Amino acid sequence: MMTGALYLLLAVWLHIRPLSGGLLKLEGELEGSNVISHSQGLVGRLETLLLHGNSSDVSLRVETADGDEVKLIQAHALVLSLQSPAFSRMLQTRNSSTLVLQESADCVAVFEKFIRYLYCGELSLRLDQVTALHKLATKYGVSDLQQGLTEYMSRNLAGASASGHVVGWYEYAVTAGDEGLKTTCLQFLSWNLSFVLRSTQWPSVSAELLLALLQRSDLVLQSELELFEGLEAWLIQNDPDSLTVENALRAVRYAMIPPQELFRLQRYSPILRRYHESVRDLLYLSFQFHSASPMQLAKFFDVNCSLFVPRNYLVASWGTSWVVNNPVRDDRSTSFQTQLGPSGHDEGKRVTWNALFSPRWLPVSLRPMYNEQGAIHQSQAVQPLMSAARPRIIITPTTSSAEFAGVSFQKTVIVSTRQQGQLVVRNIYNFHQSTEEAGDFLAGADLQQRTSEYLTEGSLHLHVLIKPLYQTLIAIKK
Repeated sequence: MMTGALYLLLAVWLHIRPLSGGLLKLEGELEGSNVISHSQGLVGRLETLLLHGNSSDVSLRVETADGDEVKLIQAHALVLSLQSPAFSRMLQTRNSSTLVLQESADCVAVFEKFIRYLYCGELSLRLDQVTALHKLATKYGVSDLQQGLTEYMSRNLAGASASGHVVGWYEYAVTAGDEGLKTTCLQFLSWNLSFVLRSTQWPSVSAELLLALLQRSDLVLQSELELFEGLEAWLIQNDPDSLTVENALRAVRYAMIPPQELFRLQRYSPILRRYHESVRDLLYLSFQFHSASPMQLAKFFDVNCSLFVPRNYLVASWGTSWVVNNPVRDDRSTSFQTQLGPSGHDEGKRVTWNALFSPRWLPVSLRPMYNEQGAIHQSQAVQPLMSAARPRIIITPTTSSAEFAGVSFQKTVIVSTRQQGQLVVRNIYNFHQSTEEAGDFLAGADLQQRTSEYLTEGSLHLHVLIKPLYQTLIAIKK
């Protein structure tokens, strides 16, 4: 009798769905008709069933492989079968009223939360419980929970980074084959690498993740020297095999390190002294790069390789930070200087840049046309035109120079926001002169709202970089 009542209760629960305003409608009922809703009470009664084990017809014995941790949960076969395809298969073939489930210790610790979700459709969790719950959702085929946890991790990377969980989430994503989560974590680590290098999670980075980071050009950090010092600390602490060390050292872009620092590293770095032969050719090219102009170097060496491609360096010689207060008010401008290039040959040469931020820029094709009296043409409405306006940044040098020959300057704008109390990189835009080229600059930012996720205390936090690229020089190589 109780089993039949439980079945009816669940059937009604699964047959209703929310309407706006909190009311519910039965599937198939006419639109516009209202019904009385007590859905929260229904969920509460299901939770009571689990809590007290009323009418339980299956016992779950959850234990670790060595049996050190054991939990017993009184459950209901109907609920488990409806919510989990894996449970449904196990219950159909069981020969006892007890299901013995072997799980890892971290999964055993959160198994009761997982089962409660099957009854109530909600759970509370901490950052250190996410991967264990995701494992259970994946194993037992609870796709809604699996997707929800993936989205939770993607939204909470800043808080997870502060507490050292992002590296673990990346490693878990690799093991679980979750490409979306893996890509999201890798991007976050790349764009906030300076913070990661100084955190307690850096030594726990796997060799695979280390090499993946070193290959990227979108790393955001103070300098290439900071990257080398972080790499050296990792190598000393983890003591990997020689092949891993050589691959990691050869991924460093030594040409982006000032020559005086390269001399210091050759003399005092224990890792570089031990593996000097593995990177001798790269150091030779780097010293050549610093001793001659890039134009001259290109006549004898291939400069079309990553060794000569800068990453996103935050030191002053590469650009400037720019806080735009009240960014929707009007146009803003700033000027700054950068070194002509990273080569030691160009060390004393400076380029002055002007940057203009326009909060409401309209493409030429959308700008209003005016009649002879100076009024907007009748065929155009002002409001639709203004709604098409979008932010734009233009960066131009104040003067041209013959020394610019053979060099193209890539402009990069880094947008940072505050998440869980920490300033983190939200997006990176690369372009030649105007962010219009990027196409999606601050798309969806809604800067008019002070609560916009792109604003920190009502201000837009930018970092503008100028990166000289020498790929075009290869055309004159002899």
